[in-house]
Amino acid sequence: MNTTYLHSLLNGLDDFVEEQLQRWKGVGVAVAVIHKDEVILQKGYGYRDLESKLEVTPHTLFAIGSSTKAFTASTAALLVDQDILKWDTPVRTYLKDFKMFDPVATERLTIRDMLCHRSGLPRHEMVWYNSSRSREELVNALQYLEPNEDFRNKWQYQNLMYMAAGYLVGQLKGTSWENVVQESLFNPLGMNSSVFSVDEMQNQPDFAFPYMDQNGENTRIPFRKIDAVGPAGSINSNLVDMIAWVQFQLNQGQLGGNQLISKEQLAVTHSPQMASDSPFRSKELPVSTYGLGWMIDSYRGHAMIHHGGAIDGFASQVAFLPEEQIGVVVLCNTNGSILPYTISFNVIDRFLELEPVDWSGRLAKLMTGESTDSEEATDTIETPTTPETTVEEKPVETQVHPHDRPLSAYAGSYSHPGYGEIVIQQSNDGLQATLNAIEMPMEYTGNDTFSVEFILFGLKITFTFKTDEQDTISSLSIPLLLEPGTNPIEFIKTPTV
Repeated sequence: MNTTYLHSLLNGLDDFVEEQLQRWKGVGVAVAVIHKDEVILQKGYGYRDLESKLEVTPHTLFAIGSSTKAFTASTAALLVDQDILKWDTPVRTYLKDFKMFDPVATERLTIRDMLCHRSGLPRHEMVWYNSSRSREELVNALQYLEPNEDFRNKWQYQNLMYMAAGYLVGQLKGTSWENVVQESLFNPLGMNSSVFSVDEMQNQPDFAFPYMDQNGENTRIPFRKIDAVGPAGSINSNLVDMIAWVQFQLNQGQLGGNQLISKEQLAVTHSPQMASDSPFRSKELPVSTYGLGWMIDSYRGHAMIHHGGAIDGFASQVAFLPEEQIGVVVLCNTNGSILPYTISFNVIDRFLELEPVDWSGRLAKLMTGESTDSEEATDTIETPTTPETTVEEKPVETQVHPHDRPLSAYAGSYSHPGYGEIVIQQSNDGLQATLNAIEMPMEYTGNDTFSVEFILFGLKITFTFKTDEQDTISSLSIPLLLEPGTNPIEFIKTPTV
């Protein structure tokens, strides 16, 4: 296919992207399309800064969220090439103090297990989300986090395992994960704008602000700093750099005649390791699997390797069809947006010269509950970084309850060895809980229970306080996990001196 013909396949794409921005209330989006070594499109739409009406450009930096995971898997492949690491050697061989809650996982867990989400752990997002703990402290906390599945039994998306995998890569190289990615990937690929922290991003001349829909209006929200779990989702990049990254994947680890990562080891990351869930399950996407840092699907009969990501105010999708040598990158600065999916799938349909699927219409139906053709289209599959703390809420009775005991009886510090400390304090409005510096108002609902609002996530969950033999408050039970078979997290009250 010649370049002119390829460009013709994108006729009308600008109108489609603009229509999608309007339909899904997107603020800004950046789109790149690649065929082999050729860049067919790299273009910004909408705004990187809505208030100042600054437009998105191919150089605008966005947080890419879990699209970071493929970089972490690639650094592991690099260490396998260097004979520093083996995919199937237990992590404990390299990190002597490494420990999981499950003794079998402690002894057997490998970096392959970490990178394909089969550790047995549910998400446990509130261990790290907004936490001030270091990467090393979070790795040490793993031993206190209960699994809900047997080791290697089931694919369960897991950010802490990616954090630990990146930590291992850094330790084996005597440096940090960030330095390994910078020196082995960013530098040789010429990814000169990409950075590892939203703090660094804001020092650059061209970056996007994060937004979310609040009361029907796109509102700027704070950047979410996730440096401690960086290997799971902290990279910030732009179209120019991500084009180089996708071309490197299409070229099977080769750059200008140099083999940075061997074809053999990069192929491991591109190969199915576990059957996985997908929010897009349909006749076009009948099978979904996970490799190492990539999802590997069959899209309309064509192999598609891809990964999305989301963190507060940002969403991304990086996809390529290895046989057809087609690549697509979509970066967006709107919270939880599905634009990266509707746009990238539309581009792929055009390049495959197939009638475009109305993914936008389908997803709209799924989100409103009109369709039962697929699992609910949420961003839980490819998002590192948005905690999935929704739980089934107990119905809150409408009548006012007399307090069973004074509010001061509930106040204090409660700790869990994995989750850290939650503090309950009295304020003029009643009680307030603080976990990882996230403040949550508490409303009494009777029988030592409170309805607690996670304002940040628009959620309400039930806090249940428990007593000892003297009928004194001794612990706090919080259902912080969504996955089946998970227990509430028990925080033990710290005795007052």
